[in-house]
Amino acid sequence: MEFDVLVEIPKGERNKYEVDHESGRLRLDRTLFTSTQYPADYGYIEDTLGQDGDPLDALVILQQPTFPGCLIKCRAIGMFRMTDEAGGDDKVLCVPASDPRLAHLQDIGDVSDFDRLEIQHFFEVYKDLEPGKSVEGADWVDRAAAEAEIHASFDRFKTEGH
Repeated sequence: MEFDVLVEIPKGERNKYEVDHESGRLRLDRTLFTSTQYPADYGYIEDTLGQDGDPLDALVILQQPTFPGCLIKCRAIGMFRMTDEAGGDDKVLCVPASDPRLAHLQDIGDVSDFDRLEIQHFFEVYKDLEPGKSVEGADWVDRAAAEAEIHASFDRFKTEGH
């Protein structure tokens, strides 16, 4: 299964950018309150609606960071299930579909324990200093569960729109 991910935040950034869906332009939402940086390129899967009412979030593992607004054809390898102050806020972990250097990453078990812990740690602490924000209950699920959520998010987008 392949899909488009629109990058909002490159790996290594502390600035949190979001697409303004009315204007189509990129807006600086905030600078992270903690000293953490995004561990991978971060954005969303186009034409989806996640459980939180926003497009389904995605992290893309790459050799080099891209830039805000970059569209990448991806495939899922797993998903980080988490809940924040607004409810379910899953993060699909992806790789570029056509990158032979990452072809060995087929499922979440192919990602090193350290890389998974680094991503998990980021999402568990990145909101710690922000008033009214929190992260609870987080764990990794496999590619099949990620693809099921992607399909459900495509269906939500079609029926509920955005």
